[in-house]
Amino acid sequence: MKRYSGLPISKDHPTSDRSIGLRSICYPAAALSGGLFIAQALSTLQVYLSNRALYQTLAAVQGAGYIPVPNQRIMGHLHDLGPALCGGLFFTLSLGAGISLLSFAAAWVWDRIFARSATFLISLLPVWAALIAGVNWREISPLASAYFLLIPPVVFMITLGLMPPRRGRPSSFFAIIPLIPVLVLASLWGMQMDGHLFSKIRDRLLLSSSTGRGLTKLYYRYTLYPAEVIKPLELKTIKTCSLEQIGDRSLKSALERKLLEYDYLNTGEQGGADLTITQSGETLILKNRGRTVVKTDPAHFISDPAGILRDFSSGVDRYGFFRGFIFFSLLVGLPITLYLFLYTLLFLILSGFFPSRVSTAFSSILCLSAGILALLPLLCHGPETPHRQTLSRSVESGMERASVEDLLKKLQETEIWYDQWRAYRALRALGWKQEDSRQRP
Repeated sequence: MKRYSGLPISKDHPTSDRSIGLRSICYPAAALSGGLFIAQALSTLQVYLSNRALYQTLAAVQGAGYIPVPNQRIMGHLHDLGPALCGGLFFTLSLGAGISLLSFAAAWVWDRIFARSATFLISLLPVWAALIAGVNWREISPLASAYFLLIPPVVFMITLGLMPPRRGRPSSFFAIIPLIPVLVLASLWGMQMDGHLFSKIRDRLLLSSSTGRGLTKLYYRYTLYPAEVIKPLELKTIKTCSLEQIGDRSLKSALERKLLEYDYLNTGEQGGADLTITQSGETLILKNRGRTVVKTDPAHFISDPAGILRDFSSGVDRYGFFRGFIFFSLLVGLPITLYLFLYTLLFLILSGFFPSRVSTAFSSILCLSAGILALLPLLCHGPETPHRQTLSRSVESGMERASVEDLLKKLQETEIWYDQWRAYRALRALGWKQEDSRQRP
């Protein structure tokens, strides 16, 4: 007996050709939506918990007399759900899209190509386990693991549940029509791949329309919330340290001065410092949350603090694999997911006027056209227009030529975290640094 995949169709209630056509087109978007929903729930929780932890750090920084970044205007909203929800969208549209797409592809290949072979299904388990192990390589990360634990089985089951049954062998040409734009666009966009791709998309594509400018401003308003979750310690704007267990006052002062140069602020025992330095004989022990990460001697630390702190940051970084997968998802998962949703929307509209095959062809042509039109601004290598230069500077909050006084005022008054980050970077570039605690009354 011939075996069909997907849900069975009752002979007493035959499904129309149009219903089968709609189902065959819409089920990928429906399956991906399930994965994105789970990703949004997890990312909102992850960013919210990160915001709460950041609040404790900033409170310790402020209590020690330093300038917190972000400032009090942001601190007052770190316990709100809004920033966590908006910040979580970054993980949803990157990580969530990537995991959902891979899970959908695995279910489709298992059903359509391997006829639900138990051997192939078992072979997927080591890949799944490797992804989970990669996330937990340095340290157990429950929330980061939850993305890889929950999204794949949900998307897998939704895909199998919604996947329509085969109804004979379709025309090979019409079967591959939806894939042609994906391959063409992947080739065209791949040729633009370089270290400036995202900035070119922003400057030449998004900033050329009011909708794009709105999306860009929304991105810059909330991007640092999810970034705070996964940044290596050395890239965080403010880090805290505790030197309370260093008995030698001259050594403690020397260490504090060196640490200030790298924005490690001595907050004492408040709030659980990112870096705690203790001394055992002639050895300095650098710890994070009670765990020994690096051992060195005072002379080596004073002579090469950058190298020691880089090693320390690397030793406490538990999100390396997580960041790598996010980058992969931004390059592959998000574009294909957007394509599938756009294709589905166009097909639903066109299927009300044309047969399924015609709607399939038209939807593919429209998606290909949209991808090429979006690419055209990136191919323009001429000088930026004054209008676009102004837009770019406004987004970047250009502060390079501002004075220290103006930057400090900006740091205290602006309500946009990204603007504060830019102001702090500009201050540090001018040679300014947080005041040594020994110099404060």
